Amino acid sequence: MSNGITNKVRFVMAKLFTFIFLGMALAMIFSLAQSVISSILIGEEITQIFLSGINTGIIALAVFELALVINREYSEAEEDGDAVESLRRTIPRFIGTVCIALSLEGLIMVIKYSQLDLAGNLYYPVAIISSTALLLASLGAFLFLTRKHG
Repeated sequence: MSNGITNKVRFVMAKLFTFIFLGMALAMIFSLAQSVISSILIGEEITQIFLSGINTGIIALAVFELALVINREYSEAEEDGDAVESLRRTIPRFIGTVCIALSLEGLIMVIKYSQLDLAGNLYYPVAIISSTALLLASLGAFLFLTRKHG
């Protein structure tokens, strides 16, 4: 009896969080469209518009991926399966999206700082890109150490 209630609560909460994150992703996309249109109308530099748009779009994609992971992993009835195997299925896609977002953010910062002659601030994008490399290497180590032999 308790397991059935737990599964129902788990299913409802998974759907609730899925819809919350999907709604956030949609709101970011609408905000992005509004921002691009208003920036074009006021005559802002096109490069700045696209750099800002890429940033917001990647964050929206990461939130969308999170919603998909929550829906896939928590909406289904809990299995007696291996938790590590479940992580091996879902984590790489989400971490990959986060790595893309972080590396793009670092590259955007490098471009911005070089255009504004702020070379002294390049520590920040270098730190972001280095952290992204460490995150990606950690994901690779996790996948390597948890692989099935045989």
